[in-house]
Amino acid sequence: MKTVEGGVCAPKGYTAGVAGAGVKPGTTRLDCGLIVSEGPAAAAGVFTRNIVKAAPVTWCQACCSRGQVQAIFVNSGNANACTGPQGDEDVRTTAETAAKKLGIAPELVAVCSTGLIGARLPMNRIQRGIAQAAANRSEHGSRSCAEAMMTTDTVPKEASLEIPLEGGATVRLGGIAKGAGMLAPNMATMLAFMTTDAAISRGALQGFLAEAVDKTFNSISVDNDTSTNDTVLILANGAADAPPIEPGTPDGERFREALGALCRDLALQLVRDGEGAVKLVTIHVRGADSESEARRVARAIGCSQLCKTAFHGEDPNWGRIACAAGYAGVEFDPGALGICLNDMVLVRQGQAADYVDEEAQALMQHETFTFTVDIGTGPGEALFWTTDLSHEYIRINADYRS
Repeated sequence: MKTVEGGVCAPKGYTAGVAGAGVKPGTTRLDCGLIVSEGPAAAAGVFTRNIVKAAPVTWCQACCSRGQVQAIFVNSGNANACTGPQGDEDVRTTAETAAKKLGIAPELVAVCSTGLIGARLPMNRIQRGIAQAAANRSEHGSRSCAEAMMTTDTVPKEASLEIPLEGGATVRLGGIAKGAGMLAPNMATMLAFMTTDAAISRGALQGFLAEAVDKTFNSISVDNDTSTNDTVLILANGAADAPPIEPGTPDGERFREALGALCRDLALQLVRDGEGAVKLVTIHVRGADSESEARRVARAIGCSQLCKTAFHGEDPNWGRIACAAGYAGVEFDPGALGICLNDMVLVRQGQAADYVDEEAQALMQHETFTFTVDIGTGPGEALFWTTDLSHEYIRINADYRS
């Protein structure tokens, strides 16, 4: 596979448009985005596991259950969460407005929102934003659309790639994402939209997406909060004029790997832009009886507030890592525990190794480093990406509403 430019517009048959509608009063930034396929596309999605789901989440779940989507509208500045029946009606009105502008059925329009919880959408502004975004759609609109999704993000997140198929054809995948806080496993406020010009069934697409999300978007943490609006969507419109992709075939394996790589790229961009984050920390757990058990241990470490504050303080306090591994709910022999910081051994057979603390501190002064935790001799291993927890995170979230 190779990296290409264009984000969600890199695959054939997609355009994107944006608008600055003032969804959040007093702002003039871009806050509405519209991604459109030239025809109905197979659609798959993964959504927040929070039982308090925003109105747009339930709408998108229904869209994916029907199997086809042709357009995605997104607004920032207002989550349309905890807004009751009126919130559901506002989502429907949003879809109907976009559908009328595009000449398609409302059921083909996915609607996503991110921002403040508990406030009604300003529908006059939303409708104005839809009209503007529909009017200025182009094949070069992906990055602006990524910018329009941002809330506390400091940079837009975008990625795209191309893969060869058997017989000489190629297909492309592209994506954009947002998220810097309320970012945790179980679909963390994050939104990610991906497109492909591959021909693939809805069922196969859902399977590939679920696997990719589990290893990427569900393996990151900034602050351990699972949002009301978390949504990942992928559309496949078949515009590449390539043979259909089937699971279990060489082309299916190439697509699976490419989608995983795209999701990982976007997920790491989210973590790097975590609210107040200075460090990007990789947690590598190995030696577990299964991959799922390794992921549970890695997640416990990556979500530990004590570990995250130690990362920020550049303190190689491996006792916090051992503690978090121990309460992850996975059985292992503490006497076999090993912990490394990059290539430096900190713990061997459950006890402190012979290392120089100042040298370990120096490794943690870098922006990125890896803790490898070995819990036994099993085949299971997993990666998890997390950040430090800083004073700046508190400042950002203490005055979020203002």
